[in-house]
Amino acid sequence: MFLEDLAVGCSCRGTMRRLPFELFLGLRYLKPKRTFVSVITLISLTGVTLGVWVLIAVIAVMSGFDRELREKLIGMHAHVQVSGGIINAQEADRLMAVAGKLPHAKATSPFVLGLVLVEADKRVATPYMKGVDPKREVLVSRIGEYIRQGSLDLDGEKVVLGRELAMQLGVYIGDKITVYSPRNFEKKGEEVYLPMELEVTGIFESGMFEYDVGLMFVSLATAQELYELGSAVHGIEVTTDDPMAGATAVATGLQGEIHAPMRAQTWAQLNRQLLAAIQVEKSVMFFILTFIIVVAAFGIMSTLITVTVQKTKEIGVLKALGAQARTILGIFLLQGFVVGVIGVAAGVVLGLLTVENINPINHFLSSALGIELFPKEVYNFPRIPAYLTMRDLVTIAGSALVICTLAGLLPALRAARLEPVEALHHE
Repeated sequence: MFLEDLAVGCSCRGTMRRLPFELFLGLRYLKPKRTFVSVITLISLTGVTLGVWVLIAVIAVMSGFDRELREKLIGMHAHVQVSGGIINAQEADRLMAVAGKLPHAKATSPFVLGLVLVEADKRVATPYMKGVDPKREVLVSRIGEYIRQGSLDLDGEKVVLGRELAMQLGVYIGDKITVYSPRNFEKKGEEVYLPMELEVTGIFESGMFEYDVGLMFVSLATAQELYELGSAVHGIEVTTDDPMAGATAVATGLQGEIHAPMRAQTWAQLNRQLLAAIQVEKSVMFFILTFIIVVAAFGIMSTLITVTVQKTKEIGVLKALGAQARTILGIFLLQGFVVGVIGVAAGVVLGLLTVENINPINHFLSSALGIELFPKEVYNFPRIPAYLTMRDLVTIAGSALVICTLAGLLPALRAARLEPVEALHHE
């Protein structure tokens, strides 16, 4: 068999000029011959493809979650928040003036935030109520962009609800809801506070289920009345020209202007546990799914070990003709590399197609299986977010290629160390 390969190599001089000898012979050894070795090679190739495919799809979804979550968090909240107690009007004005003079700061806004009980047509919910100044709020968040029905009209006793909360309560633009705050459950002598009726003037949709079902906006004055704050507020918000470095600089500058229990925190610090959890999950999934490629690499290794045993005489002939150990090493290392390249290429193509069509695939599988594979109530997003960075793609493809190439190192070293006399006497 080896003599046939050598004869073909000699007759195909044009091919030899284009391909290095090690690569040419390695490809000849990989050529399917309907043997058990070819079956193992095919299984190994399939394993590499599946590993890369699944890794790309999973990492893209995890990156999509991280990116989408950051966008929603920044969209609904300012970059910096000062909170932790009750701030009187004079102190709030002072802090906003200080924040406005800091580098990177763009706009400020006071707010009141707390839980309330809402009732409409015998339906009850317990969302967070955020009292804001509409003119200031649109400068520090994207709530104005998220309005889907009505407008951000909070003058007087009016309210803007999230889309899911409005559906849960069964209310529409122009309907009224009854709001109970903590003061309605406190008894002060003979004084009794009645709940407040608010008119729905707007419905927003942020794209994040947690906000759309658990948040409503009222005017600052309405929230102050419901929480009996007078002219005080719960905190101030600051938006910056850079949600990362700029927000950190502004938070650091404001921290020196306040005292405990008040704290100046960036949006990332306020949501650090959630963001860290996604990053940890992404890293864990990468290492777990990499083992699919490692298993496939063991298949490649077993294939090459079998090939080196089968080709022992041929290796002896090559060495007798003057082939160096590095030439033999290169032949078998290149076999593992070629299998890796083919498997990685196929996996990348399938992975990119999956990422591009992740939501149609989800809808098809949900319909076919009769179950909802991606419930928005659980994951907080109306669709599966998928975002693949070039860095992640290169990391996945590069790692797979390195693993596949290293899988051929042990059999390649065995072949390179064979002595010509010992190899030629092999039966």
